[in-house]
Formats: sequence, C-alpha cells, structure tokens
Amino acid sequence: MAPTLDTLSAREARRMAIAAQGLDRSRRPGNAGRARVRASVERVGALQLDAVNVVARTQYLVLFARLGPFDLDHLHRLAGRRGPLFEYWGHMASVQPVALQPLLRWRMDRGGSYGERPTHASRVATWAQEHAGYIESVLREVADRGPLTASMLSEPRRRDGEWWDRRSVGRQALEHLFERGQLAAWRTPSFERVYDLPERALPAEVLATPTPSIEEAQRELIRHAVDALGVATVRDLADYFRIRAAEAKEAVRELVDAGELVRLQVEGWAEPGHARPGAAPTRPRRTHATLLSPFDSLIWDRARTERLFDFRYRIEIYTPAAERRWGYYVLPVLLGDRLVGRLDLKADRPLGTLRVLGSWVEPGVDLDEAALAIAPELQAMATWLGTDHVAVAGRGELAPALASAVASASR
Repeated sequence: MAPTLDTLSAREARRMAIAAQGLDRSRRPGNAGRARVRASVERVGALQLDAVNVVARTQYLVLFARLGPFDLDHLHRLAGRRGPLFEYWGHMASVQPVALQPLLRWRMDRGGSYGERPTHASRVATWAQEHAGYIESVLREVADRGPLTASMLSEPRRRDGEWWDRRSVGRQALEHLFERGQLAAWRTPSFERVYDLPERALPAEVLATPTPSIEEAQRELIRHAVDALGVATVRDLADYFRIRAAEAKEAVRELVDAGELVRLQVEGWAEPGHARPGAAPTRPRRTHATLLSPFDSLIWDRARTERLFDFRYRIEIYTPAAERRWGYYVLPVLLGDRLVGRLDLKADRPLGTLRVLGSWVEPGVDLDEAALAIAPELQAMATWLGTDHVAVAGRGELAPALASAVASASR
C-alpha cells in the first residue's frame, strides 16, 4: 500500500478526483452492458436526474462520459421496480444503489429534501395539514390500484399555472408521500414518475435491513462520498449526499479519529482535504476528451470545481438569452487532468445533427490539440444519440480548428 500523503499538489488532487469518478481510464470497446452501467452508478454513488433534454438527459450523459455508448433501457431496468438501483433524494433527485436506502431513512423521517430547509418545511407541513384527508386517500388509492402516475389518480385535482404551480394537487400529494418514504418511485422512459408502495417497489431484503442510527448512517454516507470524491473538504463531503454541515463535520471527525480518513494539506485549498489512508494520485490513461454534463458528479459542486480545476462554470439555462456568456446548455471538456474548454451543444433530432453552437478553450490550451481530442468524442456521442453528423458553428475561438478536426474524423 502506498504511504499516506501529508500534502498534495493541486494536480495530484485533480487526478485523485478524476480517478475516483471513473473518468481516468480508457473505455472498453463496444456498447456497455447492464452490469457495467450498474457498476458505474455504484462507483459514483449518486446519479443526479434532470429532465432537460437539449442533448440528452443528464443521467445518460454522465454514464456516456464514463462508459461510452450504452442502451438507455439498461438504466431504466436497473432503477425500476425491485431493481438494484432506486430513486430518492441522495444528491438532489438521484438514482443510487438500493443498499443506500436504509442510510437515507433519517432523511425520510425529517420530511425528505424539505426537511433540510426549515422555512420550506414549515410551509409543507401547513400544506400537508390542510390536505391531510386527500393525502391519505391518495396513499390508499396507490395501495389498492398501484403502481400509478399522477395522471392516473382518480381525482388528480389538476391546477393551472406556470412551472411548479401547474403541478396537480395529486402530484404534490404523491411527492409528499415519496419524500417521506411512504411511497417509492421509478421513472418511465419519458421521465414520468411511477409511484407504488415500498414493499412492492423495493427488494424485500433491503426493507428488512435494520435502520441505522442517524450518526451511523451519515458516517457510512461520508465513506461513500470520500470514495467518490477521492480527496475532499468537509464541505465537499457534506454536499455529496446533502448532509448538514455540522453533522458532516462530526462524522468526518469520528472517521479521522478511527483512522478511516486522513487529513491532507492540498495546494491552494483554504481547508484541509480528507482521503482514505494510502490513497495516491495516478496519471489519467484516457487520451480522448470527455464531455461532462452540467450535473456530472465531478463538477456539480461549482465551488469545488473552481478550486480543483481553476475553472469557473455556471449553467445558463435560466439566464436570459441576451445575457448568456457561453450558451444555453454548455458542457465542460475534460482532457487528461484539466478542464480545457466548453461546448454549447444541441441535438437537432429532426435533422439528425449534433450541433456545436459555440466552442471555447481555456487560456494556454493549444487549439489544434484540443480539437483533435474533442472531435472523436463528438462523433461517438452523435452516433450514440442517433444523429447522423456533427455540425460546428463559427462561434468561439475553438470553432475553426474543431470544424476541421470533425470533418477529418468523419471521413
């Protein structure tokens, strides 16, 4: 075993983070099967879900980044009824190994994601009290008729409105029950949640697992987080499974005292890093570029991303078009142990084209080198998405070199 590291350079920290996320190795040839999809989710611990489908939904892009092409149905089946993955609020709405379900029961007891936000939790509690009879009737209906989507309820109580306000009261009731663990859920291929009783949706052996104490559960989640992050501050570890800062700090202290974690001084970090004893950086073996979803677990914490990679990233979906600097759906580009640029992408499915609406590199990055590494990844993604070709628009300083490299790669 390698000796414990007392200090880490910034590059060593990046390499540990990249390796922990499974982004350092060359991909195996061919389409990834179900076992590899499952192993990839188990490695990252939590696969964030999002409905935005400009290129592909984030859960698919995260897996593509690690595995290359795969059949989307693999994830649907793995995270479906009684599968080895399940959906809950791990890191935001996410899919995680079903073995983590007992470790998240404390969150269910606190009211789900709302329990971490006291003001919002108070509003939800008031709403639940006002609709108690209806919520109970929804639970009975799922028990009698399930599995059900919100639209299948006999009395969905639809509402008009914008964004979240157009959710039916039935959908809100189902979400309320899901947050508290009284219902479980999975997604259809169209991203609609299907709800059912936990005893019909989750494996019996998982439900039979004793519920650990909050402290035991959070220590185990911190273990999973450090394995997924490689090296991390207390704040990083807390964020991975959304544990309150004070609770995470105590869990990390106990793990350090037990010798399960070591503290490290990381170049450029104001706070200590934490890693497994004997952890050591390795040089990435992947030679092609990797396109990262905005919600990839390597970069979903923007402050950590900036600290690790000296790369400032903000998603601009909710920024008015005239105020966007980069674009609507911009994917950072990982090459070796650096984030070297960003691409504004859109899958134009009616015309069978993966469009690069803009392409940029970070200062000091060689344009031709970056383009040659990115072009085959774009071509591989386009093929996986079922689009016929890649089209590079002229926006951004990388565009000319990338257009040339894409043209050469497609010949």
